[in-house]
Amino acid sequence: MTDQEIDRGPAFAALVLAGERGPHDPLAEALGASCKALVPVGGTPMVLRVLDALARGIEVGSILLSGPARAQLEGNPRLWEGIAAGRWDWRPPEATPSTSAYAALQSLPPTAPVLLTTADHALLRAEVVDYFCAAARRAGCDLAVALVDHARVISAFPGVRRTALRFRGGAYCGCNLYAFLTPESRRAAEFWRTVENDRKRPWRMVRKLGLVPLLAYLTKRHTLEETLRVLSGRLGLRIAPVLLPFPDAAVDVDKPSDKVLAEQILSTRVDLPPP
Repeated sequence: MTDQEIDRGPAFAALVLAGERGPHDPLAEALGASCKALVPVGGTPMVLRVLDALARGIEVGSILLSGPARAQLEGNPRLWEGIAAGRWDWRPPEATPSTSAYAALQSLPPTAPVLLTTADHALLRAEVVDYFCAAARRAGCDLAVALVDHARVISAFPGVRRTALRFRGGAYCGCNLYAFLTPESRRAAEFWRTVENDRKRPWRMVRKLGLVPLLAYLTKRHTLEETLRVLSGRLGLRIAPVLLPFPDAAVDVDKPSDKVLAEQILSTRVDLPPP
């Protein structure tokens, strides 16, 4: 038995957000897919790549798919077969990603650790899943957030533009990987839901976040750790970053150029057969 096996706690329940933000997704429409989650990358719908990566992860015990809509689900036999075989469960999506996450988390046991990711994480690998989950457990926090150093991403993929979160002392790219490790961590999903509801009313977002921490982020006065400590205090839970050594973990597929990049990266890999 390895040290990793000895240290491993309860298996994660993986939650995959695969719903739509609105009735028209530009990427899906550009590529003729019924929804974004089913856009093919390297010949395989993105969501199936994510599900396969999670199924291979030793840290993952169950998988819950939130979306796509039932009509879209019925158009993909492999998704249906996975549900019928018990490889993953499905629930219809809510109106937005935050409400889908909130509702799905309420359906899972409050003490279960939950790994949340998205269907457009087409490059996700079991190695990344297991690394993040194990590091999140060791962080001693309620909620862990995966990030990759922006410089590492640019070094791996020269000329590619990725959104960076900039702080004093460094810039980081998000990875669409979150670990909800305690019952208290679910407060973050509720907060996300209320902030998303107010995204067109910035004065309400400022009131929720606080003007001082918001200005500190905008002026790059705080480090990443300091910013998360402030946010942790606002939410009454402990949030910790997990820095991943995998630059491809910061590549999701939101637009056609992302799909091109993802397929270039996949062309250097050897695809394993479905588990």
